[in-house]
Amino acid sequence: MRVAAAVIGERVTGGHHHERRREPAQVVDFFQDFVGTATTFAERAEVGLRVLTNGKFLALLTILFGVGLELQYQSARRRGAPWPGRYPLRAGILFLEGVAHFLLVFEGDVLMAYGLTSLLVAYLVGRSDRVVRNVVVVVGGVYVALLLAATALLVATPEAAGEPVPVDPSATASWPAQVAARLDDFFLLRAEIVLIVPSAVVLFLLGSRLRRAGVFDDTDKGARLRSRLLVLGFAVGLPLNVLTGFGGPDWLLVDRYLLPPLVALGLLALVTHLGLRMRERPGAVRSGLIAVGRTALSCYVLQNLLAGALCYGWGLGLAERFADVRPWWIVGLWAFVGLVNVAFAALWLRRFDRGPLELLMHRLYTR
Repeated sequence: MRVAAAVIGERVTGGHHHERRREPAQVVDFFQDFVGTATTFAERAEVGLRVLTNGKFLALLTILFGVGLELQYQSARRRGAPWPGRYPLRAGILFLEGVAHFLLVFEGDVLMAYGLTSLLVAYLVGRSDRVVRNVVVVVGGVYVALLLAATALLVATPEAAGEPVPVDPSATASWPAQVAARLDDFFLLRAEIVLIVPSAVVLFLLGSRLRRAGVFDDTDKGARLRSRLLVLGFAVGLPLNVLTGFGGPDWLLVDRYLLPPLVALGLLALVTHLGLRMRERPGAVRSGLIAVGRTALSCYVLQNLLAGALCYGWGLGLAERFADVRPWWIVGLWAFVGLVNVAFAALWLRRFDRGPLELLMHRLYTR
């Protein structure tokens, strides 16, 4: 969001602006390095990896969060409990966990946005299909129109000249300085919530309705629905996303926020299809992934703690040390962090039935 605001503002003002200090822990512009101008194999490979990952898993997680909300709603109905009941308290706890995660760990936190969204959607999930459909059409329509208008402005106006901004080695050298910078620039660094929440409202409700429609069921109806989602995700969404991914920074809003949900729907259908075809008794890989799923909140925070300790200057500083050998070392880092998450989740669940943060939330929620 702040990247988009900066780009649009620079185009409108002609690039005349006062220089401000760089926020510590600021991530370099996602598209700033060489998207649209990649020449070497490594640069093209990095753009390709970004195309595969940018926004896809955020959208998939958001849809699945809506599925989880639907499961809680149905559970409350079976018990005869009022809805949303105490769920707003749960949403508030998630929001506060997000605030702590943002300040202490990672400025790209999504938990705050999910807390706000779940609070809104909790009052919509039980409404009629007509009401939900109207909300999805209105919110989604306005959201798409605004992002397309902003993209048209970016494409139509001349690009301001400028050199890529390198990572400042001192920017992440001090963890207390990082926390202070996040406090100083709280609203600027949290501006992406404005883009995440409207999209999340639509995707939460979509996940809820897909669950009701039987997308996870091993039935003919479920298979037909998954087939449609596969076409939408991989025959429509993915090719368009590849084009915008390699199209340059003018397309960043479409590339990150509009097309990834389509690809995520295809991924949801694909993973569900494969899961239904697997043997009933899970092997080591499936067991590890199931463990991560049961401790998803804890693993999300753990991966960011690990990445911060390994990449920021206050830790091992790998981001600066290996800046010239991107993207290959990043793939290895991703694999390492993933394996640590799997091992942690599997070991933790041998003694507890929930992850540590899940236990904390449950105890606060059920007091």
